[in-house]
Amino acid sequence: MKLKMQKGINKSVYPDTDLVILAGGQARRMNGINKLLQKFDDQIQLIKIHQQLKSHVAQVWINSHRDDSIYQKMIPSIHCYQDDESGFLGPLMGMKSAWSHVQADHVLFVPCDVTYIPPKVILKLHQALAKNSLAEVAYVEINGEALYPFCLVKRSSLATLMIHLEQKQRSLKHCFSDLHAQVARFKNHALFFHSINSMDELQQHQQLKFLH
Repeated sequence: MKLKMQKGINKSVYPDTDLVILAGGQARRMNGINKLLQKFDDQIQLIKIHQQLKSHVAQVWINSHRDDSIYQKMIPSIHCYQDDESGFLGPLMGMKSAWSHVQADHVLFVPCDVTYIPPKVILKLHQALAKNSLAEVAYVEINGEALYPFCLVKRSSLATLMIHLEQKQRSLKHCFSDLHAQVARFKNHALFFHSINSMDELQQHQQLKFLH
């Protein structure tokens, strides 16, 4: 499948794709704060992710168990959904639950604590996905490190996601192996943390950002 350039605008044409920001975790290593409402850089995470990707997707969703009203006050067009099951069962549950809500057959999942969104990431993920007709997921790799929750997933993956969850196998890496995962590789030599998982990492990220 070739991804063509649409005449008249500098935007690539690919199948309708929704964006889901994964914000359903407990953030235990950050004292339970809502990372999506924090400023890692000069913008609140929600605003940063939304602004960088909104023009490239059909709809924007947040997978979260709290603060829906705050999200919708900040961005009235945004949609929210919770996991199908309670218990904080990880990003795989957030991905499986998406298919009960989104209309598009492709979803770009982005973790709420991501520090860097590569240019043309959606196009490159679609191109990676198209390389293998069996592939149902493509994920981002930055500087050689896999970011499994930062991925493009097909609706046809649902059956496999459900099997892994039913068997309590919640590893994205193992699940993606069964989905014939492809990789979109990016480089950013100024990047020290691709995501923020603790207050120490946040402090270091902000200090290093200041130095650059």
